[in-house]
Amino acid sequence: MSSIFPPLDYPQGISVHSLLESAADRIGDRVAIRFEDQALSYREFNRQADGFARLLADSGAGAHQRVAVMASNRPEFFTAVFGILKLGASAVMISSAWKESETAHAVNLTEPVLAVTDGDTHLRLPAPLADRVIHLDDDPAVAAVADSPVEPVTIDLDWDQTEAILMFSSGTTGMPKAVRHTHASINAATIIWGSVLGLTPEDRFQITTPPFHILGLLNLLSSVWAGSSVRLHPRFDLDAMLGAIEADRITLEMAVAPIALAMANHPDLERYDLSSLRYIMWGATPVTESVAERVTERTGVPFMPAYGASEAPVLTSNPVHRPDVWRLDSPGPPVHDVEIRIADLVTGEVLPPGEVGEIQALSPAMMAGYLPTEANADAFANGWYRTGDVGWMEPDGWLHITDRVKEMIKVKGFQVAPAEVEAVLLGHPAVADCAVFGVPDPDAGEAVTAAVQLIPGADASVEELKALVADSLAAYKRLHTVHIVEAIPRLPSGKTLRRELKLQFAPPST
Repeated sequence: MSSIFPPLDYPQGISVHSLLESAADRIGDRVAIRFEDQALSYREFNRQADGFARLLADSGAGAHQRVAVMASNRPEFFTAVFGILKLGASAVMISSAWKESETAHAVNLTEPVLAVTDGDTHLRLPAPLADRVIHLDDDPAVAAVADSPVEPVTIDLDWDQTEAILMFSSGTTGMPKAVRHTHASINAATIIWGSVLGLTPEDRFQITTPPFHILGLLNLLSSVWAGSSVRLHPRFDLDAMLGAIEADRITLEMAVAPIALAMANHPDLERYDLSSLRYIMWGATPVTESVAERVTERTGVPFMPAYGASEAPVLTSNPVHRPDVWRLDSPGPPVHDVEIRIADLVTGEVLPPGEVGEIQALSPAMMAGYLPTEANADAFANGWYRTGDVGWMEPDGWLHITDRVKEMIKVKGFQVAPAEVEAVLLGHPAVADCAVFGVPDPDAGEAVTAAVQLIPGADASVEELKALVADSLAAYKRLHTVHIVEAIPRLPSGKTLRRELKLQFAPPST
């Protein structure tokens, strides 16, 4: 598969913000970001980032320090991030949806000296950081950044070794860990992602995923790298997203699981003109084939699956220039300069093609490590990043992901992948969303349990859903219990919070 994804060139000693500075010099008048009725050129974007760097420096931040960014999806989020990087500081990406306890955990772990906030996010910061805030809505100095040219801050550092971005692992099990990326690893991820997407200066795409997540960040960075433009949305709104595709003639769309599900279930999807789209990228979660097929049947737009992680962005992808080989059952072979292997879940032994085990990876975009540092002991196996995902590879390198190591359900010694059962349930016309998980069972060890959200106005009985799975899968994968729920709890990335469902529906202890 190396002929599909040839090696790339990764410039050494280059900062992440140099991508923006280069674009401002080359294509300064081209639109970089569209947001509501605003259009920010690359020259304006870079100038505002310079202004933000000066504002941060005047507020006491400097090289090798950390600045938290806890704000919504807006242009100032990204000018703040680039301003932080221009100082030689690192940006700590904190979810704007987190509550006080979650925010306190993130702050205590990363120790930022300053925070950039908007809305009410500053109210959830712990002391003393709560008193060290630049508020995007209220600070007059922030408003001045948009209008006042400043002398750029000049920093001379070993950029390859300098910490650039800290983001948090999805936290589906245990407390979130901080993922540390250097300028070198983020630049490599940006170049790989831009190449995987086939980005050109003529492309236009939009970011509805949270900016603090690796996908939202990389979409913006790769757009800067390619000189294309993005449409930002303050929050996910399906009709706004579909309307923007039509109005802006968006050329590619990103769809995590909730977005794909919403598109598949939209009653009026056909009234939107989506003909400008080259493809829809499905990432962050394994593809549910029935959902993707439903969207393609209704729109004519194909899906191009890919796979990555915050710790090692962009691991595999269907090849953008070979739509004739795109598949929904695989996120593709390893991409440029990435190596993938499968290891035995118990012994760690490297397995041959076709055998199921933990997916492990080597990548030029791999993280520098976790905080807390003790988490690194289990993060790597002889230098290979342990993804925690379970899967297998075909002889020619195409990867198949079955589930998460810690989310596999053990029934009488057999392993049940929740995603496999979920795919069957999502094939039912009345099912809008679902999550499958295990709960303790005295006889089987664990019982396969499902939470199911139905499409409004549709109907399906528990017995009908159980029968569907029983008719489709092996006996040990059958559903023991089905709960009809109003909504499936998910992270902004689209990952299911099975831990919450387990706590909610676990049988009382005896």
